[in-house]
Amino acid sequence: MKPSQSHIHTIRGLRYHVRTWGDARAPKIFLLHGWMDVSASFQFLVDCFQRDWYVIAPDWRGFGLTAWASGGYWFPDYYADLDALLEIYQPDAPAHLVAHSMGGNVATTYAGMRPHRVAKVVSMEGFGASRTSPEDAPKRYTRWLDQLRNPPLFKTYTSFGEVAARLQKNNPRLTADKAQFLAQHWAKETVPGNVVLHSDPRHKLVNPVLNRLDEILACWRRITASVLWVSGAQSGAPGWRADSAAQLAERKTAITQFEEIMLEDCGHMLHHDQPAQLAVVIERFLAPQA
Repeated sequence: MKPSQSHIHTIRGLRYHVRTWGDARAPKIFLLHGWMDVSASFQFLVDCFQRDWYVIAPDWRGFGLTAWASGGYWFPDYYADLDALLEIYQPDAPAHLVAHSMGGNVATTYAGMRPHRVAKVVSMEGFGASRTSPEDAPKRYTRWLDQLRNPPLFKTYTSFGEVAARLQKNNPRLTADKAQFLAQHWAKETVPGNVVLHSDPRHKLVNPVLNRLDEILACWRRITASVLWVSGAQSGAPGWRADSAAQLAERKTAITQFEEIMLEDCGHMLHHDQPAQLAVVIERFLAPQA
């Protein structure tokens, strides 16, 4: 495995962990993980890169080794965190953002907020949230209030092996060695025989604010970067998959420079299922401006 280094920054008052691979003088790629994931999850993808890159992968707030946010978790905070991270690691040039799921939604929307800061985006299974309507609001608010009374918790495990088994149950394509590696980064042992996830369980709280897709599309229309969507042929992740053909076309045509590709024998966790294929796709897409 390619070795990584850990860096700690204070970002917007929060202790932030950033993992890097490679030489800081090499061309840069930012890898942005999804919900309930961690930066180390990209290890298999990084191992498959053929070019020399300086790979920069934060743990989002409340995930991995980054501190938990006392006020909860809101999408605008991810945009602001990304803005601050780019100022630290690449303040003088547009960045290459390679992002998965929630991270892909953050990256593409941010690329419309600050078009001059983003050169290219690879969004893996992050193509905008599910559509909602105003009529959904009362039920959403009520669910949120109920969850505040009984905050969600994560399961406690007896060993990292048990965590690895759970990861393989969630994703049958995940090999045992990869599951064991991930378990060591997704979880921590508090006392012998008590293993818990690093992530803040408040991430499981429903967002009381509806997904207003029209606002996201308005941001996407301002993107000047080239954008590549990569999906897994066997993925069942929700969101855009509930769209009609016309609605899905609306998402795609909102981005001026748009490409898409689908990877076979691959679910939602593309960077786990097919890291070698994914690395080829990413490096081919980034090559002209690398």
